[in-house]
Amino acid sequence: MRNSDEVLADALAAPERVPAHSTRLGGREMGGQVQSWRVERAYSTDVPEALRAFSGSAAAQLELSLGGTGEPAPRLYSAWAGRTTGDVVRPGQSVVHEAGASGRTVPAFRGTVRSRTAASGSDTVTVQALDGAERLRGPAQLPRPYHGLLRAQPVATATWCADELLRRAGVHSCPPPRAPSVDADVSRPFTALYASLHGGFNASYGQPETLPAPSAYSWVRDGAPFEMALMPKAAGLAVSWMPRSRFVVAGKVFQAEVHVNTALSVGNELELKLIFDRSAGAYGNYALNVYFATGVVKITSGTVDGSGTVASWTIPKLASLKGVWHLGFTVDTRSGTVGANTQATVYPRLTAPDGEYVVPSTAPYTFTETSALQPPSELFQINLKTDVAVECLQVTDRSWPDLSSYTADEWEQKGRWVKGAVLDDATVPLFHVPQVSGSQWDALTEIAKATMSTAEFDEQGVFHWRGPGRFQSVPVRPDLTVTTRRDIAALTVSEEIDACRNHCEQPYQDWTGVTSTYSDTVTDTVIREIKPGVPVDVAYAVAEDELDIGPLQIEDDVAPAGGHRVRFGSAVTGGSSVKGSVTVSSRRDGPNYIVRFTNYGTASVWTVTKDGKPSVQIIPQKRARDPRERSFAWYNTTSQSFYGKQVYQAPATDWVQQQQVASDLSHAMLDAGRYPVPVLGEVEVLHDPRIQLGDVVRVVDRSGAGLDTLAWVVGIRTTCQAGTAPQQTLTLRGTSYNGAPADSGLTPDAPVDPEYGTKRTYALIDAQNATLDALTTSKITYRDLLKAPGGAA
Repeated sequence: MRNSDEVLADALAAPERVPAHSTRLGGREMGGQVQSWRVERAYSTDVPEALRAFSGSAAAQLELSLGGTGEPAPRLYSAWAGRTTGDVVRPGQSVVHEAGASGRTVPAFRGTVRSRTAASGSDTVTVQALDGAERLRGPAQLPRPYHGLLRAQPVATATWCADELLRRAGVHSCPPPRAPSVDADVSRPFTALYASLHGGFNASYGQPETLPAPSAYSWVRDGAPFEMALMPKAAGLAVSWMPRSRFVVAGKVFQAEVHVNTALSVGNELELKLIFDRSAGAYGNYALNVYFATGVVKITSGTVDGSGTVASWTIPKLASLKGVWHLGFTVDTRSGTVGANTQATVYPRLTAPDGEYVVPSTAPYTFTETSALQPPSELFQINLKTDVAVECLQVTDRSWPDLSSYTADEWEQKGRWVKGAVLDDATVPLFHVPQVSGSQWDALTEIAKATMSTAEFDEQGVFHWRGPGRFQSVPVRPDLTVTTRRDIAALTVSEEIDACRNHCEQPYQDWTGVTSTYSDTVTDTVIREIKPGVPVDVAYAVAEDELDIGPLQIEDDVAPAGGHRVRFGSAVTGGSSVKGSVTVSSRRDGPNYIVRFTNYGTASVWTVTKDGKPSVQIIPQKRARDPRERSFAWYNTTSQSFYGKQVYQAPATDWVQQQQVASDLSHAMLDAGRYPVPVLGEVEVLHDPRIQLGDVVRVVDRSGAGLDTLAWVVGIRTTCQAGTAPQQTLTLRGTSYNGAPADSGLTPDAPVDPEYGTKRTYALIDAQNATLDALTTSKITYRDLLKAPGGAA
């Protein structure tokens, strides 16, 4: 229920109310010109109406009738009106509506104009608007890596997918990627990896590489830095990702960062390591190690499993103040030459739970030791090892022009994002992310229906995703009480057999034993020249059933790479292999796998093998076979004894991929429908702008139906004509049923007449036909003679 103050509460409780509303269009107050308004919210779902609180999406709609000021409204606000007046109600314009009483209002709607209709000869323009659902009209896309099948571990959840769809529409639940766009300017920042860790290891940009077993971690919301975090169950939880950009090590500034809560821990350490692919099968790394018990922060530059140099800082606050920390490190390699050995200057970055941007007194540190030099190489992998709850991991290439001007506000992305989404617990694990189509709102609705979740924007424009557990427990206390004595003007209670579902079946896909395999190899037919500073984008066709793959690995002549690879030669005929000069990035765009080559060196290179052939070789991945279709069902025999078998078979969907998930969903539906729960429809109440979808209302009717029950709000319609009080109509669904039938004093008739098909006795025939002549006169057949009344032969 929406929060309010005592003034509004008193105004709503007063014997007489003075309605109030405020309507802003394009940021301009237009409330005085509103002739009438109407706001409607309700869940949309495919399940029976009495069960609709349990799944679906809800998009609020606002309809306004505007009058003119000095001139007729159509002349001011129609599609052909002058821009100076007409743009205030143009399609796409912002709309904010508030309602209340006695001059006190609370948010009732926030969205954008969808249409305007001007009736010539009148003084009315009708404006229709939609809430935040209008922001989700972009194409639905989700990353579909093959690693969940390869590792036989869940790679995401339905909650992660919902969050990702929102993020791609600009609705964020945690700090967004710093530089997600692919820019023609090769000097601009670029996000190489972004993993929200909101219920999945899948990454918005980049891909998971190694995955832990589900028994080793959980997804937590309480105490998460922003919305949801990865929580290890034992110290040293390890996971790794491949970047979407294998950027070169020299000549730039790059950084890695993560948000943690040190109060949620099973140990005292965290390691964030960037691994770089060198020649001859060797690997280098830059690593951040944080020791929370001692407040020590270390940054290492060296060789993986070999020598290196460590820079160390002691930050007492890190040990003394538990809570949400923003941790990371910046690496500046601009002093090095692309394609040569590089020394780096490193800088740890920390923001404490109290908001202090912690600056170590001896930072930055420049590595000069031979063991710390990085030879020509490209980013290969990002490894995370953690004992604490972590969220929002990202790596940014070309992050900032220099270290000294990098401010705390830039580090925290102040003013660049606003939290606009709230998630529920991570449910419905996914080994394989299903393909989505249509708009982002279409995809969210599909997921919500398939997983018995709800999706909606509230009156302040904040998106809420709630999982199947939302309505499973019966609430103890209501958010609001309405009575026929004061609040309720009309009430209709209905109970229908269609609301009873006592045999609930959930189909699911069994992915056990399904792994990934190589698809058809794509070999380039052209040797491409990659000139310095000029990005080259090449699109390669991929099939719809082929999964996302990462950027090509850059091979060398000493230890050639196999499979998904590219070699850069110093000459068009082959020449010598070139490492550490060309950044290779990749992205999926519908049927295309797009590779970008960016040469940061000073001379051209060519995509050519040692023997003078095109060197680009792409090997897509796909599932080895289709999953098996199975079903799981729960049923209630007690309910069946009263109501008969009432089946609900959920539609088959790609989103349910485990028997346990199918069991949970079918049991949730059974809990909702094993007895028909009453629906309170067309409940006309005194307008209360604080009521929201999902609120619990206590309905007390002493004069009519004689009920006192709790019910969920699953639909709200509010209308108001200027000069009159708003009218509010609620659709409510009972939180529980009125007990199991007792049928006290009743002996229900059997569904079939018990005398059906019984034979007449001789005595009955003799009594009905006193003489043989009477029987002959009736011309009754022998079959009818034996048939009992109401029966059939």
